Amino acid sequence: MANEAYKQKRSGTETSSFGTPGRINHDSTKFYKSRLYEGLRDTKKVSYIENKIPEKNVNKIFCKSSEKMDELPDNSVHLMVTSPPYNVSKEYDDDLSLNEYLNLLNTVWRETYRVLVPGGRACVNVANLGRKPYIPLHSYIIEGMQEIGYLMRGEIIWNKASSASPSTAWGSWLSAANPVLRDIHEYILIFSKETFSRKKKDRVNSIKKEEFLEWTKSVWTFPAVSARQIGHPAPFPEELPHRLIQLYTFKDDVVLDPFVGSGSTCLSAIKDKRNYVGYDIDSEYVKLAEKRISNYTNQLKLFK
Repeated sequence: MANEAYKQKRSGTETSSFGTPGRINHDSTKFYKSRLYEGLRDTKKVSYIENKIPEKNVNKIFCKSSEKMDELPDNSVHLMVTSPPYNVSKEYDDDLSLNEYLNLLNTVWRETYRVLVPGGRACVNVANLGRKPYIPLHSYIIEGMQEIGYLMRGEIIWNKASSASPSTAWGSWLSAANPVLRDIHEYILIFSKETFSRKKKDRVNSIKKEEFLEWTKSVWTFPAVSARQIGHPAPFPEELPHRLIQLYTFKDDVVLDPFVGSGSTCLSAIKDKRNYVGYDIDSEYVKLAEKRISNYTNQLKLFK
């Protein structure tokens, strides 16, 4: 009897009623064959193609628009991590209409799709905007990415509560007349190209067990960074790209940031023993990103 119980335990579970505990060794075949997934299942075979980027274009930031990344061959990048400019009249934004702004982003996402390897991931950090009305920017980006052909993997809520602004913009104070919600979170949207899996033969992981267990949760809590400290109006902390790089890439992979800003993605890639390629139209921010990377690499040389 004991052996039979052990066999049943090892055999795993099938999709069952909501609320059934336990997910280890879970067989989800029945769920994905349900009518809920009609038209969403992708059963086509994917050929894995990976092209090499010319050496002169690796670990470099280009001062140009990422709407056309001629420096990168098809199927050559393993991960894209970015936070696009928000088009809200900051000094680095153009004053575009919502449709113009989304068209710009979708052009960049299409070009990113071209350069990603099959199974390559695209991670977009985004905050929603405004209150009158509220603009759910993350939902527009999801829609655009899926129309291009990306497969959505999920979304992470970045909880910035510990560093959130102590704003008192609550609309009507202690009144139901017009209470306004104050965002203390941003989204990190995760997508794949063509397939959910990466080719892993002869590739080296670097993530630790404790990190994997914590970072595969859908809520991350860590503080934002000071714009004044970094020298950019809207920098994101290195912790954000660092976690994504560890989760979604192997050592020596190539990480792309098409809106490089202060260079946090590129800096994290170097620190995590990956390669990077970045794009930004603002020469001052390109210089800032290159300076941050140069300061780090020079420090490394001093300690060798």
